Amino acid sequence: MKKNIDDKLLAAIVRSGKKGLLFGELKKVARGKNITLDMVRNSIQRLCANGKTVYLKNRYYTPKALGIYPAKIVRNNRTFCFAQRLSDDAQIFIPGKHSQGAMQDDFVLVKPQKQLGESEEGVVVSITQYGPSTFTGILQKQGKRYFVLPDSLSKDLIPVTIPEEMEAAIGDKVIAKAISRGNRHSEHRCELVSSHGSAETAAACAAAILEANGISTEFPSEVQDNAARIAQKGISDVERRHRLDLTDLPIFTIDSAESKDLDDAISIEKGEHCYYVGVHIADVSHYVKYRSPLDLEAFERGTSIYYANKVVPMLPKELSNGICSLNPDEERLAFSALLNVGFDGKLTNFTFKKTIIRSRIKGIYKEINSILDDTATEEIKQKYEIVKPEIQLMYELYQILLKNKIKRGAPQIETTESKILIDDREQIVDIQPRTQGISEGIIEEFMLLANEAAATLARKQDIPFVYRVHERPSPEKVSSLKQILDRLGLPSNKVEPKMKPGVISKILEKSRDTELFPIVNTQVLRTMSKAKYSEFPIGHYGLALENYSHFTSPIRRYPDLTIHRILSDLLCYHDSMDAIQKRYQKFVVQAARHSSETEMLAMQIERDCEDCYKAEYMTHHIGEIFEGIIISVLGRGFYVELPNTVEGYIKIESLDGPYEYDGFIRLNNSVTGKSYQVGQHVMVQCVAADVNAGNIDFELV
Repeated sequence: MKKNIDDKLLAAIVRSGKKGLLFGELKKVARGKNITLDMVRNSIQRLCANGKTVYLKNRYYTPKALGIYPAKIVRNNRTFCFAQRLSDDAQIFIPGKHSQGAMQDDFVLVKPQKQLGESEEGVVVSITQYGPSTFTGILQKQGKRYFVLPDSLSKDLIPVTIPEEMEAAIGDKVIAKAISRGNRHSEHRCELVSSHGSAETAAACAAAILEANGISTEFPSEVQDNAARIAQKGISDVERRHRLDLTDLPIFTIDSAESKDLDDAISIEKGEHCYYVGVHIADVSHYVKYRSPLDLEAFERGTSIYYANKVVPMLPKELSNGICSLNPDEERLAFSALLNVGFDGKLTNFTFKKTIIRSRIKGIYKEINSILDDTATEEIKQKYEIVKPEIQLMYELYQILLKNKIKRGAPQIETTESKILIDDREQIVDIQPRTQGISEGIIEEFMLLANEAAATLARKQDIPFVYRVHERPSPEKVSSLKQILDRLGLPSNKVEPKMKPGVISKILEKSRDTELFPIVNTQVLRTMSKAKYSEFPIGHYGLALENYSHFTSPIRRYPDLTIHRILSDLLCYHDSMDAIQKRYQKFVVQAARHSSETEMLAMQIERDCEDCYKAEYMTHHIGEIFEGIIISVLGRGFYVELPNTVEGYIKIESLDGPYEYDGFIRLNNSVTGKSYQVGQHVMVQCVAADVNAGNIDFELV
């Protein structure tokens, strides 16, 4: 019915051309038996939401008829913004003077102007729907009037009123809301929403970033009460009767020392024909019931957010750090993937069981790495004595699994994460690269096995599911990679849009021990598509796997919780296929889309917060000299990364003479012959650090 009405109305709007149709005219078009006014309104809303129709001056048109299209403002800069076209997600560059004062998440109508290389430039014709209308900045005062200097919305000061009950000081990091709009950002009338303290502290800036993105560090009282009640529950006799008791197995967790939300534990035995691997995951779906207040809140959050020494959990700590966390020497409910892995590393059989486990030890990556490289202290050796045979077996199987991953062509791209060390006074002590040792690799490979098994089962049973997918690179990005490889003199004859991941893997391996590797690694990373969640099992390009999902982290990722629930209904409660289809068919589509969005948002928040902390750290190192490596070259300068993962920008004006960007990886000086390119080591001096913006400036020395 919906589709018929939509098609009927759209066809009429198309026929109307540049004349368009009034709502009353569309009512007449849709007229028929059982067609209500609400159905017509809903149909028009759907057509407008998906970009097939635009509403302008009381009439409805197709975008094509007016030469305009609907879009959403996705990023503001002080002098420009980007709008994302609703029809195909393409991004359009809009100069600030042509933005009509549009703000983040506003829906707008855009008229294209000209092509800028691969991008398109446009003009905002009108704003059809306002977004939240909030923005972050620094509170300032001129005379008796207060203003906010926006972080990214505009380069102009925006006048703001401060509610009487609010405390705010000049220089504070604040959030303001436009309560009435003008045609320019400086003409908006705004009111202060909150103040988080000095903009010169990373903690204040991070708090504002969270709030500005709608992230709450507190849970609603209903959710908190729900969690508190659940946390008091023990393991009932009914659960004991219906679960597989694995408390006698030498099961243990391996995680970072600071981790408190322990959602995975492992076990291993070596049989006559295979390894018996157990990947035991916290049974969160047992506690978080479908559509309960806890579940609805977890769905909205989508994921936990981690930055510096802080966690904004998806679930209240009573669950995430308590009853669901697989803490040592405590009986816990688990959902276990019991895997048979052949001596060749192939998954030969598997089953999923509801279990009761008791973790023997809270294993720490660093400590287990020391055991494996024979540098462990006597104290560490004694701690792990009861699981020493298991550690050796895990290492044995890990080596086989790693060889298989490389053999099947999964690209081994190197990435660097930061570890920000903060003391008891909330002062930043140090920033270090987060190391990836053998034990981290063991956990990664064992989790991959369980994730692959879950997806394989779902695909075989043809049930609604949330898969973790990774599409092949776009033709445009493949073309760019090929051009860069040609410039570097590296073979690129097999680099084409339909290439298998093994082609990329070989490119990386051929350059790994050369000075070109940093360039190749960076460009390959930029070539790859972003992984996401989907209801369709299209495979994972980066892992070179046909079937993949996220099963192993239900405490901190909603997709994992969703598929736990689906697999529980299928395997443990023996629900019919019809019942499972009816319950989850539409929901997995919503969960996949929303979880992909919340994951992207969480990643951006984590990066933005981390940038503020790094900038605060570097305020104590102004004037100091460091060695770094160029990681990115742009038309106006380049970025240099230090060994501790801190990144700084070098402006082209600070260089000795005129430099031109080659459009790829290098700045060239045609007069002196000097050049700066990705992968080049340079000596730099830290000259500025802006905590509020999360920016650091370097100059060459």
